[in-house]
Amino acid sequence: MSANKSNGTDVTLIYGDGIGKEVVGATKKIIDASGVKINWHVCEAGAEVFRRGIASGVTDETLESIKKTRLVLKGPLETPVGFGEKSANVTLRKLFETYANTRPVREFPNIDTPYKGRGIDIMIVRENVEDLYAGIEHMQTPGVAQTLKLITRKGCEKICRFAFELARAEGRKKVHCATKANIMKFSEGMLKHAFEDVAKDFKDIQAHHIIIDNCAHQLVRTPEDFDVIVTSNMNGDILSDLASGLVGGLGFAPGANLGTDIAIFEAVHGSAPLFAGKNVINPIAVLLSGVMMLRHIGEFEGAQKIEQAVLSTLEDGVYTQDVHKNDGAVSTTEFTDAIIERFGRTSTFWSSRDYKKIKMPLLPDNRKYVPVKSQKVQGLDVFLDTEEDVMVLGKTLESLVSDLPVNLKMIGSKGVKVYPAVNGLLPDMVDHLQARFMINNDNEMDHAMTMEVMSRVASKYNWMHLERLTDFDQVPGYSKAQGED
Repeated sequence: MSANKSNGTDVTLIYGDGIGKEVVGATKKIIDASGVKINWHVCEAGAEVFRRGIASGVTDETLESIKKTRLVLKGPLETPVGFGEKSANVTLRKLFETYANTRPVREFPNIDTPYKGRGIDIMIVRENVEDLYAGIEHMQTPGVAQTLKLITRKGCEKICRFAFELARAEGRKKVHCATKANIMKFSEGMLKHAFEDVAKDFKDIQAHHIIIDNCAHQLVRTPEDFDVIVTSNMNGDILSDLASGLVGGLGFAPGANLGTDIAIFEAVHGSAPLFAGKNVINPIAVLLSGVMMLRHIGEFEGAQKIEQAVLSTLEDGVYTQDVHKNDGAVSTTEFTDAIIERFGRTSTFWSSRDYKKIKMPLLPDNRKYVPVKSQKVQGLDVFLDTEEDVMVLGKTLESLVSDLPVNLKMIGSKGVKVYPAVNGLLPDMVDHLQARFMINNDNEMDHAMTMEVMSRVASKYNWMHLERLTDFDQVPGYSKAQGED
């Protein structure tokens, strides 16, 4: 754990790749100059680590440091083409279960955008370890790929509860939950239902559900209407980049990855190798990530001093080349020094918040998180690799199980029923079909019956994927295909 504050707080520092040394270096210099005592532990991750043959891009020494400090300030990491298997950023987030990604979006002084003067001030809370970004993929046939979208009730409750606690800690009044629950009723719907349940414990905060595409639409039209937005992993990745574009771009987009007892602070932007070593890059995104870190450890005075100095510097017309491409731009080091020179100045551009430490949610530590009174397997979805005509395929599958208490309910293609055909209409099909078998009457599709059905199907066809169709407390836990009764 971090040292007592009287002796300084231990922080793992990762400079990262490309421009990382410059922007992280600037941030370290400013934090040190602010008077906050930090014990920096410099460690490695990223491109050079990949090139040394470490597939994760993170050294054992770095992992050990993070286990001890529980705090990380890092620059951008890249995965070089031809080296490594996974993103080093994702590796760190997953290994340390930093499930809450938070990205502030606020208007800055003297930064010209179409939204100047609108008072944009949003916190986007992105679930950080589940959803499609679990990266579980399979090639089902040579021309059909599958990515599993895994969302858990526990993960949804944690991120929603965190979003409300964040709103309380920052004195915010409103939380929107953005989902695609109108289409993905089980996965995205789980986030919506969890949000609505958690909201009951936060009567002091307004709670609104919004469809994700409408959220994107409204962010472009009236971004000032939003306060906190909580959403799933991929949706949050997209929305947060969109939102940063409203206030000047990724150079002004800080971020934090927070877990129950660990935190990783980093900018949203990448390593920008074309600008590395030129001393021209804007350090604000990483610097404000450092400000978020200071607030996380309770160093509110130091965080406020740095934040106000940044605003005052921009108000005085001091900027780097990414802000205004003209002869008035200063270097990274000059910009860093200008911020330090303005310590003690107060800007009125942002209304001051009475920040408090975020109360991290503590949920029950049980793996069977959603208890049910009953569950019954009612059928099977068997995904087949076949080019056979669907009418022939349907008749053959029916004959294969004709003496079993099982019937072929339908064959689907990409979520559309194609056997029996709906009004004779058939979509454009490929070599990937879903055969749905259902058990008859009061029987159950137990393991023995499952193996029997699969044995018979495998005698004629190549199958690559199987899903058991289960009712939980007599409610179907599976979706119907378009056209299925």
